[in-house]
Amino acid sequence: MTFDDWLPLLVVLSSLITGLLIFFVGEEQHRTRSWLNLIGAVAKLVLVGIMVWGVFQRHRYETRLPLLPDQDFVLRADAMGMLFVGLSSVLWLLTTIYAIGYLEGSPHRSRFFGFFSLCVTSTMGIALAGDLITFIIFYELLTLSTYPLVVHRGTADALRAGKVYLQYTMTGGALLLVGVVWLYEVVGSVEFTERGVLAGVSVVDYPDLLAIFAILVAGLGVKTALVPLHGWLPVAMVAPAPVSALLHAVAVVKAGAFGIVRIAYDVYGVEFAARLGVLGPLSWVAGITIVYGSVRALTQDDLKRRLAYSTVSQVSYIVLGIGILGPLATIGGVVHLVHQGLMKITLFFCAGDLAETLGIHKISEMNGVGRRMPWSMVAFTVAALGMIGVPPVAGFVTKWYLGLGAIAAKDYWALAVLAVSTALNAAYFLPVLRRIWFLPASGEWPKRERDQLETRPTLLVPTLITALLSFAAGLFAGSWFSPLGWAKLVTAREYVS
Repeated sequence: MTFDDWLPLLVVLSSLITGLLIFFVGEEQHRTRSWLNLIGAVAKLVLVGIMVWGVFQRHRYETRLPLLPDQDFVLRADAMGMLFVGLSSVLWLLTTIYAIGYLEGSPHRSRFFGFFSLCVTSTMGIALAGDLITFIIFYELLTLSTYPLVVHRGTADALRAGKVYLQYTMTGGALLLVGVVWLYEVVGSVEFTERGVLAGVSVVDYPDLLAIFAILVAGLGVKTALVPLHGWLPVAMVAPAPVSALLHAVAVVKAGAFGIVRIAYDVYGVEFAARLGVLGPLSWVAGITIVYGSVRALTQDDLKRRLAYSTVSQVSYIVLGIGILGPLATIGGVVHLVHQGLMKITLFFCAGDLAETLGIHKISEMNGVGRRMPWSMVAFTVAALGMIGVPPVAGFVTKWYLGLGAIAAKDYWALAVLAVSTALNAAYFLPVLRRIWFLPASGEWPKRERDQLETRPTLLVPTLITALLSFAAGLFAGSWFSPLGWAKLVTAREYVS
């Protein structure tokens, strides 16, 4: 095997080995733990950078190892997977820096960062999986590796949240396994292929394939937080801010949405899925989830819960783009994998900054906080405006392409969903911005620590970088190297020109 054959596996191993080593690092060895985290994250970023350039040049990277009789363990780099891998590797590095500062002085840090790395390993495996069997292995490992992060604080609320999280995700995993096994029985081993692999199946199998699609989407819909399978997500907000950022922007909800993209485009194929009639119902579920999540966000005073319901709504933009048949909507849905990740991780970083620095957890406590933490709140403002869809932040690009796609497909109801959602986004974010910048503070803020601008540099710097990336992804959307440029590349390979 050549280096190209090993490269996908090396990307997965870069965080797996890091995580296993960290488990053996003593609690007092914080420098060793931090260096292991950073070396692993930087190594992964370099390896991913090599693969991104190669995939752009249509170079092939594939690791194939024997797993079962007639079934290989397959890791493969393709355009769709590299979009997710690129996002995860960049945000893992930034979240690692953030988590090092956030957890400073707290107990069980080796356990936290060990499972943190295993979580990223699982996410990389999901993104690079070349077939459904490999995908489901990493999908279930993601559930097991994130549970200790959700319950990290060990409080009664954390343990209760972990129980709810496991109930939902294990049920979703069981459904996914049933769907995969059934599909395996109908068509044999299924490897992900651009434009799908099911176009040649017999008409006799259509009823089975309809049922299998519904089961697969239901299983993946748990982590995607599609209504009514979303109940675990707001409950899991008792986890530390870095975990919330990981759940919402990089790992769990993105893994579910990415899985639905894979099923719709690289297993069924858009043309076959449209002929089967499964895309319409999928888009309707997404539309309902978008509006429901936004409405629920309106009533939340707890900042992280408001952001959680915002995620319920925003992640379904990805699914809506999948369900609306046509390349423009696909571009909007695929690029939102990245755009939502950048904006949402910024918002959760800001929530963590407020909690760690000022003890603020509720929106009603945020009056005038922009004068105490101006840089953090500028970052919050950029991300919030992006979620609303204000140009030139990344969220505007997503909504623009989804809207164009809805018009091209004559799905005007989807255009109405986008309009209603945008109005609701404004309704639950603009009052927060008003409190931050225009209302007087309710009391005296805690004084800054020595040599700090407003909070620890390890908390502030990642927040500002992700906010800048959210802005740049929209401002330079027309560039070939932007997330939009890559989404167009993915779409061009999924649709027959």
